[in-house]
Amino acid sequence: MDVSQLWEDLIRPGGGRIVYVVVDGVGGLPDAEKGGTELQVARTPNLDRLARESACGLLETVGPGITPGSGPGHLSLFGYNPLICNPGRGVLSALGIGFDLKEGDVAARVNFATMNENGQITDRRAGRMDSETNERLCEKIRDRVRLDMDGEFFFKTVREYRSVLVLRGRGLGGDLTDTDPQQTGKPPKDPQALNRESEQTERLVTNFLKQSRDILSQEQQADTLLLRGFEKYQPLPSLKDRFGLKGVCIAEYPMYRGVSRLIGMDVAPESENMEDSFDTLRELYGEGYDFYFLHVKKTDSRGEDGNFEQKMAVIEAVDKCIPSVVELDPDALVVTADHSTPASMRSHSWHPVPVMLRSERARVDRVKTFDELACIKGALGLRPGVHLMGLALAHAGRLKKYGA
Repeated sequence: MDVSQLWEDLIRPGGGRIVYVVVDGVGGLPDAEKGGTELQVARTPNLDRLARESACGLLETVGPGITPGSGPGHLSLFGYNPLICNPGRGVLSALGIGFDLKEGDVAARVNFATMNENGQITDRRAGRMDSETNERLCEKIRDRVRLDMDGEFFFKTVREYRSVLVLRGRGLGGDLTDTDPQQTGKPPKDPQALNRESEQTERLVTNFLKQSRDILSQEQQADTLLLRGFEKYQPLPSLKDRFGLKGVCIAEYPMYRGVSRLIGMDVAPESENMEDSFDTLRELYGEGYDFYFLHVKKTDSRGEDGNFEQKMAVIEAVDKCIPSVVELDPDALVVTADHSTPASMRSHSWHPVPVMLRSERARVDRVKTFDELACIKGALGLRPGVHLMGLALAHAGRLKKYGA
């Protein structure tokens, strides 16, 4: 039996509030020249103080040696088995912008990208083009592409170079290979159906890409599209239905708003920056919610850029905001990450992420600093990420005894 299903049976009415602060990609690797990981080198007096008041540990959000994507990483933290619940990036992107997905819709995440005269990708993000350019190009494609299908398609801006394609109609499957080669110097891949149900989708996507590239051929910055994360949308049971939690998401980036909508959370208006997100948490606290999810993105972005110093600077900015969360005194306060993004690797990695849980019911351990190496000595030990929600529920007084 999946242990998360047991929590559903043990949920009792009432209980306290839970706050998650998810510092995306915060885990790193030691840099000999810098003197440690980004977390170790950063000045974090408030996070360290919180560690001394918490039970600490490490989480493997998907499994040993498995590098998590952001979707499964977050779903694991929310108590959903990531090996069972693994929606494609397209579904999360569509939900993230508030698109009204219908059951059976097929969605894919889209990157505007740049090719050379030989058809090889030179920039997978089209120079990180601005959202206004994205909107202009999406409108251009919507106006000119014609697909022979029993249904309709939608092509929407997400943010900067990212967009989303949604196909709606009969006879569509969502099992297709990505067209994004995930590296420069390679041509885009052709989509391939992985089963018979998805063959019509393959035909439609191939046609969409051909027409779109013709339309973009005169554009200097973005002359092609890269698609990944195809998925046929099937709703998941909500946090409310499973654990009795009315949740709210506070996040700048659409993808994380999408994960939250997928499991029935309300989504706060998009924040301008990280500091605004922490202000929003304080404003919403006590407004009828039981579960608060605050997401910090730029630790992950700076890690993917390979910029140790800037990632460290974001961590220090988070540290300055932590006292405002502690002052709320939630029944269970969690600080953790969905995956590691070491600047030295410029990518997500499989390394476990640090976690600390502050509660009056917690067994406070001897960990003195919040970092990857210190937390391994904590009371929570090394455990699957999906365990976190059960621990948060228990520490918030929301689970009954099991058995006689």
